[in-house]
Amino acid sequence: MDRLSGLDASFLYLETPAQLMHVCAVMVLDPATMTAPYSFDGLQREIDLRVRDVPAFTRKVRGVPLGLDHPVWVQDKAFDIERHVHRLALPTPGGYPELMDLCAHLASLPLDRSRPLWEMWVIEGYDDGRVVVFAKMHHATVDGVSGANLVSHLCSVEPDAAPMVSEHPAPPRDPGRGELLGRAVIGTAARPVTLVKVLKPSAQLVTKSIGRARKGTAMAAPFSAPRTSFNGTITSHRSIAMADLDLDEIRRIKKVTGTTVNDVVLAVAGGALRAYLDERDELPESSLLATVPVSVRDSSRRSTGANKVSALFTKLGTDVADPLERLHMLAERNQHAKEHHNAISADALQDWAEFAAPRTFGLAVRAYANLRLAERHPVVHNLVISNVPGPPIPLYFMGARIDALCPLGPVFHGAGLNITVMSNAGQMHVGAIACRESMPDTDALVRHFPRELARLSEAVAAGSPADAR
Repeated sequence: MDRLSGLDASFLYLETPAQLMHVCAVMVLDPATMTAPYSFDGLQREIDLRVRDVPAFTRKVRGVPLGLDHPVWVQDKAFDIERHVHRLALPTPGGYPELMDLCAHLASLPLDRSRPLWEMWVIEGYDDGRVVVFAKMHHATVDGVSGANLVSHLCSVEPDAAPMVSEHPAPPRDPGRGELLGRAVIGTAARPVTLVKVLKPSAQLVTKSIGRARKGTAMAAPFSAPRTSFNGTITSHRSIAMADLDLDEIRRIKKVTGTTVNDVVLAVAGGALRAYLDERDELPESSLLATVPVSVRDSSRRSTGANKVSALFTKLGTDVADPLERLHMLAERNQHAKEHHNAISADALQDWAEFAAPRTFGLAVRAYANLRLAERHPVVHNLVISNVPGPPIPLYFMGARIDALCPLGPVFHGAGLNITVMSNAGQMHVGAIACRESMPDTDALVRHFPRELARLSEAVAAGSPADAR
């Protein structure tokens, strides 16, 4: 029996009609590299062949009686690829605006929980005959790293090569009602003991955090973010935009300044957000605060669970005009945040998530949304920014070269903007998704990313006074 971890299950409990907990990806494909002429039927058949041996694509959620424990994964015995891979034609003139509008609409639709929690929409008629695959998968099934691994399973390094092989567990079995209930009762009885084990390291963490705060080396604190137009109660409507950055230029800046790729990405994001808010006369005096997911896959003690992540908070320097000064400031803050984060158990978030009660958690989230509490308390964080490492070489999806691969994460009540960047064959693809009512024109933000990278590059070349730091 394959039980969902508390963290995986939490993404199911967090979901409401407005707060959709799936992650998406936009893959722009060049079918001219395919060894056989492109056809939707052929693409659908090939996808069917490749997902059959991967449980993440063929399992579905089954609840535990009375909601006494987290759900379990069971094999979908009626799995049908036609319920997961669909075909659409892009409206004329078939350009970037039409593609973003269609992807935003698809991102606004919930996944059917009676089936495996994923879909692919094959969109034809885009920009000189290219094909776009818009993929959706529930966050209960994947995090950033495991999602990238699943995509790679469907890809190859040559147009006519076999897909990259990876290890996959056996399909989950379907337990009986009595077994589910018995395991839930035993698990519930053991929770007090588990709670004691979690409380001690958490208390030690609080003590260490207070010490770091006094020394000025603690990571930025939640609930210290300024309020912006995208920090309120969200709806189910989404807006999406994409942009490309030169990965070699980002690496050059990293090398010259002695920072990291992540520092450069966050500095560029901070500059883009500053420019976007300044254009609207909304720029707050204090810096925006971002939640940055961190993979703990290499350090986690847990062998099960799709999501193995933690998170750190960082201020993006939106209150700093000079791009190089912002980069150095972010590098220093990120170093403190990493040291602070490393003092936390890799499994801390997963340990506490085990205590998320299925019924009460879901009711609390709905009450929070209905009462619009996100607009009444201090802002926890302004947005989520993720940096997902991607392939350094070109990949081929069913024989078609991937020209762009933009992942998109979920947005939350109180933080209606998510920015995800992913490297791919020398490019850094930027994907932004937002609540449409809070940010109707996401492209107005994303188009500042290349500009801010250029400004930072110029500042590095000029050696501005901030470089003396």
